[in-house]
Amino acid sequence: MANPLGELVFAPLGGVGEIGMNLSIYGLGDQRRRTWLIVDVGVSFAQEENLPGIDLVFPDIRYLIEERKNLAGIVLTHAHEDHYGAMLDLWPRLKVPIYATPFTAALLQAKRLGQPGAPEIPINIVPIDSRFNVGPFDIELVSVAHSIPESNALIIRTPHGNVLHTGDWKIDPTPVLGPPTDEKKLRALGDEGCLVLIGDSTNAVREGRSPSERDVAKSLTALIAGARGRVAVTTFASNVGRIKAVADAARAADREVVLVGRAMERTVQVARETGHLDGVQDFRSQDAYGYLPPDKVLALCTGSQGEPRAALSRIAMDEHPEVTLTRGDRVIFSSRTIPGNEKAVGRVINGLIEQGVEVITDRTHLVHVSGHPRQAELEDMIGWVKPKTLIPVHGEALHLHEHAKLARRLGVNVVTVRNGDLVQLAPGNPGIIDEVPAGRLYKDGALMVAADSRTIADRKRLSATGVVMIALALTEKGQLAADPEVELVGIPDTTADGKPMLEIVYQAVVETFDNLPKPRRRDPDAVAEAVRRGARAAVAEHWRKKPQCYVQVLEV
Repeated sequence: MANPLGELVFAPLGGVGEIGMNLSIYGLGDQRRRTWLIVDVGVSFAQEENLPGIDLVFPDIRYLIEERKNLAGIVLTHAHEDHYGAMLDLWPRLKVPIYATPFTAALLQAKRLGQPGAPEIPINIVPIDSRFNVGPFDIELVSVAHSIPESNALIIRTPHGNVLHTGDWKIDPTPVLGPPTDEKKLRALGDEGCLVLIGDSTNAVREGRSPSERDVAKSLTALIAGARGRVAVTTFASNVGRIKAVADAARAADREVVLVGRAMERTVQVARETGHLDGVQDFRSQDAYGYLPPDKVLALCTGSQGEPRAALSRIAMDEHPEVTLTRGDRVIFSSRTIPGNEKAVGRVINGLIEQGVEVITDRTHLVHVSGHPRQAELEDMIGWVKPKTLIPVHGEALHLHEHAKLARRLGVNVVTVRNGDLVQLAPGNPGIIDEVPAGRLYKDGALMVAADSRTIADRKRLSATGVVMIALALTEKGQLAADPEVELVGIPDTTADGKPMLEIVYQAVVETFDNLPKPRRRDPDAVAEAVRRGARAAVAEHWRKKPQCYVQVLEV
């Protein structure tokens, strides 16, 4: 007999088997009709995936578009790009209510205003630690420590029982900004009963506990106080707690803070508007930098990931219009390098060192801590919440595996999933029951393209082998009306023995045409295909690579 309450199901559409692009859905109902709750709509960055011309990667939401009439709403856990960064691009395809705390809502609106043509997005602003309904889902926010203000875990209460969706979190008893992770509320959930914990796995490979933000603040204070020349600090613009720690350290060292970079200015403005920088001194704009004595200035810069147009990259290349550094100055990378950005960050560090600047990173000093839990913190969370089942998310395969292994060791049932797996959480024992469409969308300029479109595959081929373009004009009798036009792009100018490659291709085109039977010369398609093959073969003979080849035949 069918359960009158239907089922409680869960599916990740992004964020599993990868770090980034988080999007999860929860459904209530039966196979004929379910009401869906969306948690987070995040983005991934294309530099990790070798996608020429693509900047952003989004989760494929075709399934949500199909189910649009059954979508109850979107809840954002916090304002990191990998959790809310796809909202401006994907929300217009969904147009469902959004729920977010004040800082997340304000940062999203500021981002919208900074992006020409971005849609207006109405947001339901919910108080910190509040409880509210989204359709049939009873949501309670749980404040958790993380590297951005107002990060939340979600207690999702349903007729079938309770689920804890942790979002990004850590246990930090002494955060610089905001409350520590709400142990009391999580323990109360454990007493009430938790069916499933769906949890952050990012640091599951690391033993022990993450250091506190307060420890980083002490280290930054000492490093800034001990500097003789100018100081520049770069960190993630969203890390308002770190910005506050830098500001406090600058004030203790009698230095003025100068903001350098639009993202940093935007975050600081939003943080002040929402009360997260109350009591912190005013900052100066970058045009004040050159007027301050070297031992009285601290530049707070964007560019911790080596982004080519960000402030610190331009400073390292000596291309910034307002900010320069010289021998004896100090730069502190109060950040970690995201996998895939190592070369870009290395270029910035090398550029600074070549200018005689001292560079300090987390390799040698405690200038950054992660916002994600290590193994002892994961054990604490499981001990507080006492879930019957754990589903590891937010991590690559290794992170998910280690999180699962830890949970099993603690006697918790584990279900491991991949993007697109549909998991029945209740009634009965949780397990995968089906799949829903999942994949990737690419932001290509102003357009959205599917991951399996020819666009990206063609660009990869072009980037590896170049292109030959040939134009032919034919008369009605199948004769050349003019000399062929040949253009080479991305192909070496000469062969190993010094012959011009253009001449070789031209000769191949003419010989291929001359060798065609006369009836076929009057068939433009046959001519184009024969010439394409002949030109590719001629280049391959000398280069050992086959370029892309495009032939246009015009009848005159």
